Amino acid sequence: MAINAVLMQSMLMIDTLLVAPLGEHALAAMGIATTIMAFMLGIQHALSNGTQLILSRAHGCGQQPALSTAFWAGLGINLGSALLFWCAITLFGQQLVALVSDNPDLQQQSHAYLATIKYILIAASITQVSSAFFNARGNTRIPLKGFVLELPVNVIVSYGLINGLGAIPALGLQGAAWGSLVAIGFRLLFLAHMLNQSGSLSRSVLSARSFMAHAMLHLNEIAPIAANFIILSVGMTIYQLIYAQLNIYDYVAISLIFPWIRIGTQFITAWAQAAAITVSQALGSRETGHLGDFIRQCTRVALLASLIIALAFYLLSQSMLLIYPAVEPATLTALASIAPLYIFLPIVRTYNTLCGHILRASGKSLQVLRIHFVTQWLISIPACAILVIGFDTSIFWAFAMIPAEELLKALPLSRLLRRNASSLATGAAIPSVQTPTRRP
Repeated sequence: MAINAVLMQSMLMIDTLLVAPLGEHALAAMGIATTIMAFMLGIQHALSNGTQLILSRAHGCGQQPALSTAFWAGLGINLGSALLFWCAITLFGQQLVALVSDNPDLQQQSHAYLATIKYILIAASITQVSSAFFNARGNTRIPLKGFVLELPVNVIVSYGLINGLGAIPALGLQGAAWGSLVAIGFRLLFLAHMLNQSGSLSRSVLSARSFMAHAMLHLNEIAPIAANFIILSVGMTIYQLIYAQLNIYDYVAISLIFPWIRIGTQFITAWAQAAAITVSQALGSRETGHLGDFIRQCTRVALLASLIIALAFYLLSQSMLLIYPAVEPATLTALASIAPLYIFLPIVRTYNTLCGHILRASGKSLQVLRIHFVTQWLISIPACAILVIGFDTSIFWAFAMIPAEELLKALPLSRLLRRNASSLATGAAIPSVQTPTRRP
């Protein structure tokens, strides 16, 4: 799961390298379009993560009808969201692009690129739920194999279509969009084949009323997870807008460090998701006596991993001049000033990530959502805006609001997990597994 996540992060870098020879306008246009797509795909991914927990619980209890129903309900919800986003881009794509850029040439290129890659939303809705199905059953290598298949196809097809190959004319930026679409199509076919080979999904028909009832129960459980993603994603965008008010060197420094932070925390996120799957399976099987020890051991390993990541970030901070030899000295100075903050960040964020995923697995998604909303939207973001806009603070105190937010979350998340630990261990509050009623 961690390798898969890192490969997904690297895909954008590969696309950027392939498009880079087309010039800055093409890169900017791709960046605008992928920003819009990333937000929509992120919501779909959050929905599929919620489905993954329900599938894990159904797998743990050994109820094949419940497993099938959860899969089809999750797939229906993800497909519905994909169609909704597809219609939004089709009807309002130009307006969405105009919100990001007022350059007519960039708007035209971005909208043309977006008009092609919007079909990825449909394919991704299926691949995400299919991956969640295999992850929930412990077959995490199958989604990884699918992505390993997609990656070279994307590179080869995109390169050929961007630059032209034999009788194929050069399509430029549009070639990159078609390459991504063809590649995810290959992954979709592979996962569909593996689903068929698994033989674990029932094809018997539910009545429309029964399916809708189960889909609404499914949506009711996973909606807080999607809402949590929206809050955090929009909140991070607001942070970036606030940081844009800093001087250019400070803003560039923050822009340079954010991708490293995202890549560096992929293992922790995967570890937390795997822990949530294990907890969900145990709750489904009602074999919960070991969960207290399991959570403690998981936390120890995660914190050890966070120390290793912090060490890696320290080495990164000492290598900035080698990695970015062309940046201005003022930017390097800004990076050095925030180094203690981003080195410390993985330690506290790791604990919060693990707590959040375990609590969601035990049905506490709404409580986790409240904690994120209060700490980010009511405290940290307003404080950051006051410091940057009101007091013209330094980059250190502006960036410090991100680890400060994590520190604010740590105490309530820790308390909530401790209060919930006894019920997890005794199975006193196990979320129910819905067994479908099939049409005779």
